[in-house]
Amino acid sequence: MTVCVHKYVQITVRGAASIYEDNVCKIQTLRDLREVKLDKILMISPETNAMMYDLIDLKVFLAVAEESNLSRGAERCHLAPSSVSLRIKGLEASLGTPLLLRQPRGVGLTPAGHVLVEHARRCMAQLEQMTTDLQPFANGLIGHVTFFANNNAISSYLPDDLARFFSKHPNVRITLEERLSHDIISAVSSGRADIGVVALESDHPDLEFLPYRQDQLVLLAPLDGRFDNQHSVSFSECLGLPFISLQSGAALHTFLMNHASALGGRLDVRVQVSGFRAIARLVSSGAGIGIAPRSALEPADLDRLQVIDLVEGWAKRDLRVCVQRNPREKNVLRDHLIEILCQPGILDSA
Repeated sequence: MTVCVHKYVQITVRGAASIYEDNVCKIQTLRDLREVKLDKILMISPETNAMMYDLIDLKVFLAVAEESNLSRGAERCHLAPSSVSLRIKGLEASLGTPLLLRQPRGVGLTPAGHVLVEHARRCMAQLEQMTTDLQPFANGLIGHVTFFANNNAISSYLPDDLARFFSKHPNVRITLEERLSHDIISAVSSGRADIGVVALESDHPDLEFLPYRQDQLVLLAPLDGRFDNQHSVSFSECLGLPFISLQSGAALHTFLMNHASALGGRLDVRVQVSGFRAIARLVSSGAGIGIAPRSALEPADLDRLQVIDLVEGWAKRDLRVCVQRNPREKNVLRDHLIEILCQPGILDSA
């Protein structure tokens, strides 16, 4: 037997009442029926009573209900009245209850129709809110940035720079980790970090190094006469003296340990602390000497201890922002953070 299927003709197959929208076609077997290409399906299974509703149907129903007129509702939805009528009939068939009362000059709502209007309005409001909430993600304004930096940058400059970034992007999360410069370069190159701040420049072909800040590592010594009248000192002269150092694992601690080893010596670490402020306090009390970035010192420190230049070339710190030259994926947040870090005038004022 041949069955002609036109737009929104209801047919029953294996206990499922379905409404199909398609061009006119002929169905002679169940296989033909399964192969019909459908643009829309509303289905209700008698066995499970599971329901699926098309959002367009809900919008159409709301338009008709709010206009109290099928033709005006159709015009509002830019659909033909016949198409709107069939959609509402399909919705009523799926729900198993009338939704509209056909009247001479329009339509009214049945009790079920009133209930559906309230639920449909809430659904549409939630969908609009969902779109609004997700829009910042589409614009790249909400997300996460992984940032690796050396101790110098983290303790001296990044707090203020990140505060400026968060004032513009309050919904962004940043993972900030302290690492050695070589480890940072490796992490940025492999994509494990989005941005890095390092104290060296590499000729890595895939990375770009942008000027960030200029700083210098200096020796902090107590006012005990040991380094009186000295304006500079070599790192080798410091070996053997009791050191106030950062904790093991800190980038600068590892850096100094490696340089001491290269000179055939070692750091005589007396006290390990978590920050440069603690180093300055302990040095000023006479507990030992220490090495810290000049930028980490407070004006009051200059009256309580000696600040002496180190003659080593590595003591001069040209900090640079390290990023991938051609990242695989565009990251708007990363680009905004780079703009803040490399803002013109910042380097000159450091």
